[in-house]
Amino acid sequence: MTKPPQITIDDILAHLPDGVAATEARDLLRRAYDFAGGADARQPLHVAYLLAELHLGPAVIAAGLLHDAPATPEQLREQFGAEVATLVEGVARLGDVEQRVQQEGERSRDLQELESLRKVFIAMAVDDVRVIFIKLADRLYKMRTLATLPSAEQRRMARETAEIFAPLANRLGIWRWKAELEDLAFRVLNPEMYGELAQLLDARKEARQARLTRHIKLLHQSLAQEGLTGEIKGRPKHIYSIYLKMRRKDVPFSQIYDAEGLRVIVETEPQCYQVLGVAHRLWTPVPGEFDDYIANPKTNGYQSLHTAVIGEDGRPLEIQIRTPEMNHIAEFGVAATHWRYKEQHAQVSERMVEYITQMRQGVRELLQETEEGSLLLEEVRSDIFDDRVYVFTPKGKIIDLPAGATPVDFAYQIHTDIGHRCRGAEVNGTWTALGYRLKNGDRVKIVTGRTGGPSRDWLNAELGFAKTARARQKIKQWFRQQSREENITRGRSIVERELKRLGLVFTIEEVADFFAKRYSRRDDFLVAVGIGEVTGERIVNRVEDVLRCRDKEEAELPDAEEQKPPPPPTVEASVNVQGTGDLLTRVAGCCRPLPGEKIIGYVTRGRGVTIHRRSCPNILRLEREEPERLIELAWGRREATFPVQVVIMAYKRSRLYSDISTVMSDEGIDISSLKTGKRDRYNVVPIYVTLEVPSLSKLNHVLRNIEQIRNVIDVRRTI
Repeated sequence: MTKPPQITIDDILAHLPDGVAATEARDLLRRAYDFAGGADARQPLHVAYLLAELHLGPAVIAAGLLHDAPATPEQLREQFGAEVATLVEGVARLGDVEQRVQQEGERSRDLQELESLRKVFIAMAVDDVRVIFIKLADRLYKMRTLATLPSAEQRRMARETAEIFAPLANRLGIWRWKAELEDLAFRVLNPEMYGELAQLLDARKEARQARLTRHIKLLHQSLAQEGLTGEIKGRPKHIYSIYLKMRRKDVPFSQIYDAEGLRVIVETEPQCYQVLGVAHRLWTPVPGEFDDYIANPKTNGYQSLHTAVIGEDGRPLEIQIRTPEMNHIAEFGVAATHWRYKEQHAQVSERMVEYITQMRQGVRELLQETEEGSLLLEEVRSDIFDDRVYVFTPKGKIIDLPAGATPVDFAYQIHTDIGHRCRGAEVNGTWTALGYRLKNGDRVKIVTGRTGGPSRDWLNAELGFAKTARARQKIKQWFRQQSREENITRGRSIVERELKRLGLVFTIEEVADFFAKRYSRRDDFLVAVGIGEVTGERIVNRVEDVLRCRDKEEAELPDAEEQKPPPPPTVEASVNVQGTGDLLTRVAGCCRPLPGEKIIGYVTRGRGVTIHRRSCPNILRLEREEPERLIELAWGRREATFPVQVVIMAYKRSRLYSDISTVMSDEGIDISSLKTGKRDRYNVVPIYVTLEVPSLSKLNHVLRNIEQIRNVIDVRRTI
């Protein structure tokens, strides 16, 4: 194998254009060069040079220089910016993917493992395909220097290159890299055939060049007669493509007459078709050998006219016709349009714009390609890429899950019993909530208990603990296996908890009656709640519906608190007041009603109307003492939020308040006040939080998420 030439930083900088932006890029790249080790950093220099040849941006080239540097993400971010640090981190994650599969040993080098690795590479690159450019450049350099490795390692890397990296380069349209990667892998995997073909090509080199020169001269003359000018050059096939054609046609090398061809580059698309007409008049076209990739581009954006003719010597000759822009894309693929300086920005055709928008779809379609058998092909095609994530067990096994899957789904995918006993999860070495959405490349470790079963909250779709049908089915099966009496008891406990948490005054029997159309017996309703068929979310939504339409008044007494909570702020609310038009209104601090709850107004002296729940104890008193000052109210249709105070009981720890604030931020809920009470002897502290919520159902969702915060014991509405 030929030793790669020595690359310097000046060679890399030579590919950057002149201008202000280029000056900044040169400074970035020189700093990255020094940080990576300067001239001694042979591999990073070659990787960066390959990226510069593709005219990629300075951040990508800098990441190529730094991808093996011994530095933390924080150091890279501080010295080179977030973009470079993120790219280097992405390359490191891809390297980790490689190592995990390789650690499985030779027995894992089967088609399934290779295809899984290929899936992960693509999945991790969809959001920022530049990471794959860096990884491909790194692999190309390693393949060029493969001779320094043991033969077994050479074959492993060559097989990976043929199965994963060359198809990636092909899908991204980087023909130059794809051809070289295929030839380098072929030389290792089939050295006898490679050597034979290389000798045959070398033996015909002079005759082949003379033939190309004759045909180029004839075509130039014919184009000039039509007033056309363009660049014409010979285009020899690479060795692996010749080998594939020999296999496909089942013929020896002596019958491969199109091992070379012509490439014609003209200025415009109409001229491409004019050249095609000239070539077909000059030489006889071969039937069935014409492809119009200009009108019908390939999925990776490739455009060109392909034809084959019978040349002057009676042998076939392939001809490709394209514009400079099409040729640039054919050589560099996605990278051709990924980044340009403003000083060199050229007019981009509508077709190019369409190509850029379809590039993401093209990457997805790579998952649909395989050359290793129809069964695997059908398996890969059955996957919808956008709907999958690929994560790892602690031992490096790849687990395929739907997008949005959580550690709970992961646990049930591993084993039903692990799912049932799941109590927590570590993702990439960090303790993570069970509702965390797994990302491609995550390493997941499930923390299990010795006994116990799943939580009914896992079946609550709004909380999103279990996304996969498998996990939800296994959870329901577990609850169905419990005795009827136990499920009734569990159901009763769940309903009581929901009512208490939201401060709702209903009996369990009344709530059961809300579901009487489906569950004629109250015990049947409680069993349904106990096994998770009726979730807490459905109960709250049904109660909210009833509160909107019920006319009868209901009494409610506030729950006693060991510590008196701080008074909540008063706010104006948007309501319709029957018979009086718009009035100044305020939500009463004693009961703080929410939309969906039955309300009534109390006309104050000089402060407008105060809105109370109909069941508020103060209203029950005022009905006896000042009934003339009570008026009927209904919630208005305008969007509004209302203050609701909740109390969170939790074991005190660092960052507890930060975690509570994060949940609120993620839910889009504002906190108008947050105060704490006295910590008791068990280190439990009450936290009084006033939230701005639009509805009862939203409050229910927020309280459930707060419950999942580590160290939280209980959370409920104070009144």
